[in-house]
Amino acid sequence: MSTEPETTESAEPGKPEDAVRSGTPTDAPDAGRSDADGADAGRADAEDAPGTDGSPDTTGTTGADTSETSATSETSETSEPADTTEPAPAEGSPQLSEAEAELLAQKLERERIEQRKAEKKGPIASGTKLSGQAADLLAAVRAVESGEKPVAAVFAEPRPAPRRPAPEPVRRPQPAPAAPAPSDAPAPHTVDGVRRVLTEGSAPEALAPQVAAALGEGAEDLLREDPWQLLRVTGVRPEQADGFARALLGAECRPDDERRARAVTVWLLEQAALAGHTALELSALATALARQGVPDADAAVQATLAEGEALVFQDALDEPGARPGTAPSAPSPAPAASPAPSAAAGDGADEADAEGEQDEAEEERPVRVLVGLERYALAEESLADGLARIVNSLSKEPSPEWEAAAAAASGSTAELIRAAAGHGLVLHTGGEASRAEPAALLTVARGLGLRAVAACHTPGGRRRFAALLGAEDPVVTVPGLLAGTEGPGRDAEGALALDVLVVLDAPQLDVEGAAMIVESLPDGARLVLSGDPAVLWSAGPGRVFADLLAARTCPQVASRTPDPGPLRELVSGVGIGELNQVDAPGKEIVIVPVRDAGEAVHRTVQLVADSVPRALGVPPEDTVVITPGHGGAAGTRVLNAALKERLNPGPGRFGGFDPGDRVAYSPAPGRTVPGQVVGADAEGLHLSCADGAVVVPKERVEQAVRHGWALTAHQAVGSRWPAAVVVLPGDAAQALSRPWVYTAFGRGERHLSVVHGVEQALPRAVAEVTAKPRTTRLPALLRSQVPAAQ
Repeated sequence: MSTEPETTESAEPGKPEDAVRSGTPTDAPDAGRSDADGADAGRADAEDAPGTDGSPDTTGTTGADTSETSATSETSETSEPADTTEPAPAEGSPQLSEAEAELLAQKLERERIEQRKAEKKGPIASGTKLSGQAADLLAAVRAVESGEKPVAAVFAEPRPAPRRPAPEPVRRPQPAPAAPAPSDAPAPHTVDGVRRVLTEGSAPEALAPQVAAALGEGAEDLLREDPWQLLRVTGVRPEQADGFARALLGAECRPDDERRARAVTVWLLEQAALAGHTALELSALATALARQGVPDADAAVQATLAEGEALVFQDALDEPGARPGTAPSAPSPAPAASPAPSAAAGDGADEADAEGEQDEAEEERPVRVLVGLERYALAEESLADGLARIVNSLSKEPSPEWEAAAAAASGSTAELIRAAAGHGLVLHTGGEASRAEPAALLTVARGLGLRAVAACHTPGGRRRFAALLGAEDPVVTVPGLLAGTEGPGRDAEGALALDVLVVLDAPQLDVEGAAMIVESLPDGARLVLSGDPAVLWSAGPGRVFADLLAARTCPQVASRTPDPGPLRELVSGVGIGELNQVDAPGKEIVIVPVRDAGEAVHRTVQLVADSVPRALGVPPEDTVVITPGHGGAAGTRVLNAALKERLNPGPGRFGGFDPGDRVAYSPAPGRTVPGQVVGADAEGLHLSCADGAVVVPKERVEQAVRHGWALTAHQAVGSRWPAAVVVLPGDAAQALSRPWVYTAFGRGERHLSVVHGVEQALPRAVAEVTAKPRTTRLPALLRSQVPAAQ
C-alpha cells in the first residue's frame, strides 16, 4: 500500500532551513486565504510553488556556528594570576619553610578552584561563554537594554534618520471573530489611505484591508516611510516587497537599506514560526539572510534586536556537540591519579591538579545562540514557569481516597490514577481506545468532590469523549475553555475554577495555547496532558507535548489499551514504521491504484458518492477526503470543486458557496471547524457547525471559509469520521512522512480507502521519514527549573 497526495501542503513543519524555504509565494488574489486553512492557517500554500520560490535555504546551518558559540576555556595562568603567586613575607616576619610555603600555595589553589565551582553553580550571565561576533552581539544588546549605552554608542553604524517606533512584532493579521465589533476592523479612512499607497507602488489594492489591519492607525504614513512593512501581511514575499519599494522610493531603494534588512529578518523568523520553530539559531538566520540578498547579516540582526523586533538568547547544551533535548552521555571517568610522592604535600597537589582539569573541562560546555520573535519567546518562558509552579505547588501528602480509587482500577488506568494523585503534572500517551483511561480518572476525581474538567481540541473530540463519560457537562473544547464560553469559569483571582484539568489531543497544543492554559490554572491544580505522540504536531510554533516527553520532568503513563480492528492494526503499525498487510474481511481497508492525478480525482468522487455508501451504508456527508495540500492537480481545491459538482451543484451565489455545501471554517489560525452552509444575507455567510450557528462577515468569507469535503491532514487532526478516503497522487511523494500517514489513515472509524498513486514512496515514508525537527527552547528552560522525574 503506497500512496501519496499532492506535494502541496507543508504537512509537517520542518527544519529551520525548511522554515525559511517554504514562505508563501502568494499572488495577490490568494494572499489572504491562509487563515482559512485551519490547522494549516498562516502556512504558505507550498503546493503553489514547491521548493523553487527563491526563498532562503538554510540547509547545513541547523547547528550553531561553532566559532560563535564555542565556550572559552579559562586557564589557571590567565584567570587569577594574583592567587597563584606566593605572597612575599613581610619584613621582620618569620620565614616559612619550603614545605609550609608549598602547603600554603596548595591551600590558595584549592580556594581558587572552590570559588570557580561556586561561580558555576550560579546563573550564567548572558554572553559570558561566547566569543567573537556572538559575544559582541549579546554584549551590545545587553548594554542597550540596560540603558548603559544608547544604540548609537554600541553599534558602529551611523544613526538612521528618526523614524516611528516599530509596532508590536505580531506580523500576521489575526482573524476577527465571527461577528466582530466595528472597532475591530480598521477605520475606512485608514484603508483608503493604504489603498492609495498600494496603487502608487503598483501593488494590488485588495491588500489594503490586510495592510491596514497589520499596521494599524497611521498605516499610510508608515508604509510610505518604510515600504518593506508590506512584509507584515501574510503571503507577501521579499521580492514582492522589493518591487513595491522600488516603485515608491525610486533611486533611494537599495539592497543594503536597513529598513529592508530588518523587515526581511522578521519575515524569516515568522516563516520559521509557521514551520513550527519558536526561534532560529543565529548561524541559520545569518545564512538565510544572505540568501535573501541582505549584504550584512550581522548588521541586520543587530538592527532588528535594537528595534525590539526580536530577542536573542543563549541556551547551554548538555555537553560538547550535544543537541538540545538529547540525553547527556554518562560523565567521563576522572583520570587516574599518578603515583604520588610520599609527602602529604604531593597528594594535595595532585588533587588540586585533578580538580582544576575537571573544572576546566566543565567550562567547555557549549551554548547555542538563538534569535526569536518576542511573542513566542515570552510564551515559552511563561509556559516553563507555569509548569514549574504546577509541579511544585501540589501537596505531596498521600491520599487514602486516591489510593483506594487506584486499587479499584487495573492496568494503565490504575497507573494514571496513582500518578495524578501525587503529581501536579502527568503525561499520558496512547491511541483512540486509551481515552477510556483519562475518562476513568475524570470520573474518580469528580467522585472525590474535585472540580474536574476535560478539554479536547475539536468539537468532534469533545463529543467522542463525552460519550465515554456518559455526560456532556465536564467536557469542553480548549478554545471554549480559554475564551470563557465553556467550562467552569474563573475565580476571583482570574484562575480557572477547577482542581483537575485533563487536556486531550495534547500534541495539538502550541506554545501560546499551552502557556495560556497553564497560566490559567490555580496553585495546587492537577494537569494531565493526554494524546497520541505519533500524530502530526501542532499547527502553531512549538512541540510542547514532545518536548515534555523528552524532558522527563514528570510521570509518564503509556497506555496498554490496544485499538481493536483491522484499521487500528494498520495505523498502529504505521506508528512504529511498518506498513503491514492487514486482513480486512469487512472491507475496512480498500486500496484503489491510480495512474495520474486526474484518475485520482475521478476515483475519489466515485468512492465518496457511490462506492462507500453502497458497500458500507456510510453517506457522503459522513466521509472525509484527506490529501496533502490545497494546491496541485489533486489538492483540496480541485477535489472540493469536483465533489461539489457531484454532491451539491450550484452557481456559488454567496462568494462561491451555496446552501448545503460542506465547509471548513477557520475562526482562528490553527483551528478548523467543519460545518455546512445554511444561507447568506447582509450580515454574512450563515453556517451550521458543531459549536452551533455561526455568521461569517462577508469580508471574512474569502479568508476564513473553504469548501470542506476534502481537507488536509492538519485540518483533520483531532476529528474522526465514519469513513475516510486518503488521496495520494503521484506528485505527492515528497510531502509524505510517517506522522502524516499515521494521522491521515487514523481519521476513519469504520473504513479507509487509499487512492494510491505513489508506488513505493508510501512504505518508504512510513519506514524512513519521521517528524521534521523543530527548534524550541522549552526543554532547556524546563531543565533549569524542574528536576528530572525519578
